[in-house]
Amino acid sequence: MSERTLAIIKPDAVKKKVTGKIIQRIEDEGFRISRMEMIRPTRGLAEGFYAVHKSKPFYSSLTEFMSSGEIVVLLLERDGAIAHWRSVMGATDPAVAAPGTIRRAFGFSIERNAVHGSDGPDTAAWEIDYFFKNK
Repeated sequence: MSERTLAIIKPDAVKKKVTGKIIQRIEDEGFRISRMEMIRPTRGLAEGFYAVHKSKPFYSSLTEFMSSGEIVVLLLERDGAIAHWRSVMGATDPAVAAPGTIRRAFGFSIERNAVHGSDGPDTAAWEIDYFFKNK
């Protein structure tokens, strides 16, 4: 059954000019990219997106980083999209991510780890709506 998830190519990956490689990987993994947009998020947009982490010590640096440059937001579709995209991304920390994963190949640190992906169906629906509702 086809499922939808949100993916973000983060500022570190855009700055390293690996966006095309990541998009190619997404397509090679059988995802359909139904929406895609490059944006420069404001600090407020990043704070709203990561509001669930507001009480955590990394919130400020994360929102500062996510508003530091352009990102690419993608709406991905395929059977088992959420779990498959999370597998393709790899662990949050690139140093322990499995070989062949995007974060292992292109990530720098836990925060600057190249990509984001929704962690479940409810989160995916909220995240997709956050970026694409009024488009």
